[in-house]
Amino acid sequence: MKLSEWARRHGVPYRTAWKWFRQGILPVKAVQLPTGTILVLEDGLKPREEAGNTAAIYARVSVHEARDDLERQAERLLSYAAARGYRVVRVVKEVGSGVNDRRPKLERLLRERDYAVLLVEHRDRLTRFGFHFLELLAEAQGKRIEVVNEAGTPQADLVEDLVAVVYSFAARLYGLRGRRKAKEAVRVLVGEVMGDEQAEGAASRV
Repeated sequence: MKLSEWARRHGVPYRTAWKWFRQGILPVKAVQLPTGTILVLEDGLKPREEAGNTAAIYARVSVHEARDDLERQAERLLSYAAARGYRVVRVVKEVGSGVNDRRPKLERLLRERDYAVLLVEHRDRLTRFGFHFLELLAEAQGKRIEVVNEAGTPQADLVEDLVAVVYSFAARLYGLRGRRKAKEAVRVLVGEVMGDEQAEGAASRV
């Protein structure tokens, strides 16, 4: 098949796949014809013992304003997968809080059985709480979770998750009247960490 079709099937941007081919790190065999067309040798008939090399990628950001970072996050994970020799079968990108346990794209991904390794850039890209339980779920399915970078995520993302937690608890405690209390709590807590200007911006999103 053509490189463009292979890239589309595996959720890889064509320019990235072309760059991998030029660098010699494309995770499948490919040849370039005299016309310039790059053909990928069929990779659908993999030996059963190579199933452990199949990987899915999950990238997440908390807010729509960070969509550029979402794309960069996915690109970094694709490069990591290529360097490790993984065959990427799924690339899932989602916008949602790390404390939200109702993320439809992640739910569908966790139910899929066509990959052996789930790649995430940071633990809290997958979930802010309960990472170990997801590891146990993956293990029960014969899969594993691989965290590329154990370092923490940016402060801005932590703030967004803090806003989500405060608003959720305020709504449960006070109902609709909790909005004002939630704003004040966010203003105080974020102000302690990031200053008054950031605190006002976070409170305005409640």
